[in-house]
Amino acid sequence: MNFHDLKLFEAVVFHGNFTKAADAMHTVQSNVTARIKALEEAFDVQLLTRSPRKVSLTTAGEKLLYYSKQINHLLDEARREIHSAGQVIGELKIGCIETTLALKVPALINQFGEEYPDVLLEFKSGLPGDLIQDVLHYKLDAAFVSAPIDIPELEQRHVKKDKLVLVTAANTDIKTALAAKAVRVVVFDQGCSYRARLEAWLNAKGIGRYTCTIMNTMEGIVNFVEAGVGISVLPEDLVTQFYSRRKLNTFSLGRGLDTLSTVLIYRRNVPMSAALKAFVALY
Repeated sequence: MNFHDLKLFEAVVFHGNFTKAADAMHTVQSNVTARIKALEEAFDVQLLTRSPRKVSLTTAGEKLLYYSKQINHLLDEARREIHSAGQVIGELKIGCIETTLALKVPALINQFGEEYPDVLLEFKSGLPGDLIQDVLHYKLDAAFVSAPIDIPELEQRHVKKDKLVLVTAANTDIKTALAAKAVRVVVFDQGCSYRARLEAWLNAKGIGRYTCTIMNTMEGIVNFVEAGVGISVLPEDLVTQFYSRRKLNTFSLGRGLDTLSTVLIYRRNVPMSAALKAFVALY
């Protein structure tokens, strides 16, 4: 067994297919098959369940994948640190919920870029649950997500606290929206913190049934709310900074539901690169 075997193993898991993994790793399928077999013999377990169309992890395979990601991550970091000669260089992959991407990232790129011009920042937007999993599985170095987070493997830094507001079309107030036969909401998919707050507010009002229009962008939510399709919950700063000229009304959610904290999360169980240390130090 060697470290490249683990890279091949991860490629097979990622692609779910030996042929695709071989293409991605610039080798032949027979080599991938042989190296995976060697891994299984080394650990004396079956790591993958084979089928004609795809492969999947066994329980033992899931455990090896967890450690493989740590090993390969540490090796990559070691190479970067050894060749950096004390400089803060490299690449950081950062996840963001979409409002953080709009409100915080542009200024963040400017500030970090001025201090550390040799670090490439790559941002990915997504739902909090997906971003958390990406950090845990080494797909992201860190992520901005909504608090609270109670995961032992993750460290967190408080970033900011947002005030949340109900948002309706300009010609609609909350009483009118709730008086409709079918209350309609415009939200992100399950896992969105703003959607969870809106649903909690509706439940507190005794409204357990409502029609959801699910969007995948902030612009889409604002457009549909403005058109009167439904109501939503958004950060007040987002509405005032980016959508003040749109035909929207905002209303209070009430105490207990109207604030949401954002934290920066990163892995606790591995050493941080110089670039990640510098990024975290901003907070």
